[in-house]
Amino acid sequence: MWRLVRVGLSLLLLAGCGEATPGLPGTLEWDRITRVAEVSEPVQRWLVAEGERVTAGQPLLTLDPRRLDARLAQAEGELDGARAALAEARQGPRQETIAAARADLARARAAQTLADADYRRSLRLFQRQVLASAELDQALALRDQRRAEADALAARLEELLRGERPERIAAATAAVAAARAHVDDLRVDRERLVVTAPRDGRVDDLPFRPGDQPPAGATLVSLLVGDAPYARFYVPVGRRATLAVGDPVTVHVTGLDTPFAARVESLAREPVFTPYYALAGDDASRLVYLARARLTDAADERLAAGLPVRVELGREP
Repeated sequence: MWRLVRVGLSLLLLAGCGEATPGLPGTLEWDRITRVAEVSEPVQRWLVAEGERVTAGQPLLTLDPRRLDARLAQAEGELDGARAALAEARQGPRQETIAAARADLARARAAQTLADADYRRSLRLFQRQVLASAELDQALALRDQRRAEADALAARLEELLRGERPERIAAATAAVAAARAHVDDLRVDRERLVVTAPRDGRVDDLPFRPGDQPPAGATLVSLLVGDAPYARFYVPVGRRATLAVGDPVTVHVTGLDTPFAARVESLAREPVFTPYYALAGDDASRLVYLARARLTDAADERLAAGLPVRVELGREP
């Protein structure tokens, strides 16, 4: 920006010293949009060339999808597992599982009955002083163990008959939602590995070659868009008060004999050179304002951005 300002000021000073070419200095520009890399992956191939006209939605280049494809496949597998867990939680246990639990409980009840009988028999023998107290203690412990096992299996069977708790179903539902969101996020990233044109325009720059791996956030392609270019020029303080948005101007492009009609579409309110409060006397002539004038004549779309121009205002001083 400051380099352009210095060039503009030099041209202004030359004009003030008798430069024959009329007008204010500037450059020809196009509206520009860029597409950036959202992930760092190697450039796979170009689908267009620099200078080529493209339409909105047209693929411009592709990035290597292998890493994202693997991550997407993993995420889709996790989503399938979460859905299966949710379906199992909603349907409850299979009848075969319930039948097996009933059989385990019956076996535990039979073992409990046998342990109870052994304990009563050992107690009678102990009371007759035929059995030692240690053996009675063992029979009592075995009876209590068999009772505990039967109670645990009875509780397990009751849980199966009632089905999964609502909290577990809610947790399984949340797990499915999280897995689905992760898959959707990766699918968006996968789609954006094919870089497309957001608007009709012309390819201006493809800074990376196939095989290069641009970092995330790097510009992959630059497009020039819009129906006509504009002149970016610098207005001296002496003309700022008499120029307004919408005023007609004439743009002379270096290298072309025919000028172009244009209309001012923006005019800065603040100077782009030395601040006004630091200027005095002759230095005030160095105060300039950045302006833009859109070409209204039919302009060749091949006009390059950055060409030097001189802009004639409606009334030269």
